Amino acid sequence: MTATKEKVMNQVVHFEIPVDNMAAAKEFYSIFGWELNDMPDMDYVGICTTPVDENRMPKEAGAINGGMMKRSELVKSPVIAIQVDSVEAYIEKVTSKGGKLVMPKMEIHGMGYYAYISDPEGNVLGLWEPITQK
Repeated sequence: MTATKEKVMNQVVHFEIPVDNMAAAKEFYSIFGWELNDMPDMDYVGICTTPVDENRMPKEAGAINGGMMKRSELVKSPVIAIQVDSVEAYIEKVTSKGGKLVMPKMEIHGMGYYAYISDPEGNVLGLWEPITQK
């Protein structure tokens, strides 16, 4: 018998909503019952759409949380973030397939690394690499 190799699929793990008026956006998105948490040091609002564990990871399989930030020239419409094993490796893959690096890799509060890329159509996506616990 030959062993079949399972295809690795990178999951969507986060979303971001760019806004012009943060107060009005928070008021609007509160209609969904989401927990909105100000993160002033990042000029960001964390959005919990599902309960999280002690590591701030969703307890429910397949559920994701997200955030809101001020709309910018880089990010004008909603973004999905895809978890990868290496942001650097995926930046290379993206650029080799006609995509572009929009925002270089940066560390997010000891939780992981994040970068923005765009596909060949100009859609901005996030790449998320969690910091593994040793």
